[in-house]
Amino acid sequence: MKKTIALLTGGTTGEWVISVKSAATIAHNLDPDKFDVYKIMLTQQGWFYEPADSLKIEVDRNDFSLTLKGRKVTFDGVFIAIHGSPGEDGKLQGYFDMLALPYTTCDALTSAITMNKGYTKAIVQDIPQLHVAKSAQIFKGGGYDLSQIKQDLRLPYFVKPNNGGSSIGMSKVKNQYDLQSALDKAFKEDAQLLIEEFIEGREFTVGVVKLDGKVTVLPATEVETAKEFFDFEAKYTPGVATETTPAPMRPETRKRVEEIATAVYNKLNCRGVVRIDFILTGDEGDFYFIEINTIPGQTGTSFIPQQVAAFGMKLNDFYTKLIKETIG
Repeated sequence: MKKTIALLTGGTTGEWVISVKSAATIAHNLDPDKFDVYKIMLTQQGWFYEPADSLKIEVDRNDFSLTLKGRKVTFDGVFIAIHGSPGEDGKLQGYFDMLALPYTTCDALTSAITMNKGYTKAIVQDIPQLHVAKSAQIFKGGGYDLSQIKQDLRLPYFVKPNNGGSSIGMSKVKNQYDLQSALDKAFKEDAQLLIEEFIEGREFTVGVVKLDGKVTVLPATEVETAKEFFDFEAKYTPGVATETTPAPMRPETRKRVEEIATAVYNKLNCRGVVRIDFILTGDEGDFYFIEINTIPGQTGTSFIPQQVAAFGMKLNDFYTKLIKETIG
């Protein structure tokens, strides 16, 4: 029997633009023979379903249902395609947990923790063969000592909003006198920041997902950009970054990456598909964990669709298996 799925898109942050593109890819690749899909837009103004033939219809948030032409529509599960808040930070997951409605992502606790880069690093740092860059976590209005931070950390360093995504508000600081302006920029995005030592090496990203009851690591992508780092423009402007999937790496390195990525997925109690960003130093040397995305982009140019193709699977089958694993 067909499952009725709510495909939730939009959001309340600058990343809503990417969410809408991700949802378009997902909608296009959800098997119409298996799923009845209702795309629901979440904005500051409300939660709406917009059928092609009528005005937008507001979702009843008491039970997450719709009333269409006098008929009540309820859902078997929710495909969450919202990057940033409230889709990636655990807020929606907590709401759906209270309604006992299954969804495609990590649970509320994992989603909330992994939105905070500093807390995530603290949890994964004892995984064998995984390294994390030395860093300082600071709070807006908190008593932090910049001269101490400059003493403790080696230049250059990255200044990142702790809870943001898509590299918005991020800076690379090469000169200690530029630190304050980098902090000001990042504090516009978040009240918590991470100042992190720069790690020299090749940058990669890899999708990890549970399919057919087994944790599966997709082929990794190597990211090379002429820009200082992989920022919002490099991520979403075609041609600014070179992405190679599958990434060229030795078989033994690939095996080590798969082991570490699986350990991260398990340690953080992940569900659904996540994406782990990492750096390999030197000649495929140490694995440095950068961050994890629990709702990775699914746009036409995003990494996960690239990696699913390199894995030899159609997106249609991938999403079907993902829903079976997380929603049932």
